[in-house]
Amino acid sequence: MFTDKIIFITGAANGIGRAAALAFAARGGTVIAADINASDLAETINMGAAAGGKLVGKQLDVSDFAEVSTVIEEIVREYGRIDVAVNNAGIGGVMARLGDVRPEDWDQMMAINTSGVFYCMRQQLRQMAAQAGGGAIVNVASVAGLRALPNSAPYVAAKHAVIGLTKTAAREYARKGIRVNALCPGFTVTGLFDPEAVDAHSAGASDQLRSLIPLGRFADVSEQIGALLWLASSEASFVTGMSMVVDGGLSA
Repeated sequence: MFTDKIIFITGAANGIGRAAALAFAARGGTVIAADINASDLAETINMGAAAGGKLVGKQLDVSDFAEVSTVIEEIVREYGRIDVAVNNAGIGGVMARLGDVRPEDWDQMMAINTSGVFYCMRQQLRQMAAQAGGGAIVNVASVAGLRALPNSAPYVAAKHAVIGLTKTAAREYARKGIRVNALCPGFTVTGLFDPEAVDAHSAGASDQLRSLIPLGRFADVSEQIGALLWLASSEASFVTGMSMVVDGGLSA
């Protein structure tokens, strides 16, 4: 499905990013996997290589525009293009009511989850607009980008912003052959969402969250990947500006 495609993924050391990197590589893509966490990123690369995939690791802090620019320039210099970009890097942040959010926690959230996506998109769009055939961008947002999530105001605001960036870029770059979509996962067990950590903050909170989901459980990372691959593939050639929700019916 992605044979001979050059795929750039941020936040590839764990969770959805790691699963995406391995899935694209298993389908023939050449994956440039980026993350600030060098040791976990190396594990991703080793896992992909053991399965026969083509993966290259790049240590990257997406909140640093100069680093983002340098990494994307390196990719283009080596491979000539970027066909698919998955902007997945992000943090979960500190759980607190809005009035108790520390300004430094807000600033960190915006730097990584919003500015990081903007920095990557800016450089990806410029490259895809200059190359033949355009490309596809998938931003990993969240169901929290479409609705409230108490005690997570910075995260909610950041993910709403990602969806806004997605929609705007989709309208601006459609005629350049570039599709831009967002994946909006519901509660998915990853390093960012650990039911035990939720319960440590508030006893029984994970069960309360689970009870809100019509399917009655949290998602596994693998359950987000099919939607992500589809959005990035030619099978979604007439899909752009979409926020695809994969949340077990939570937002229905």
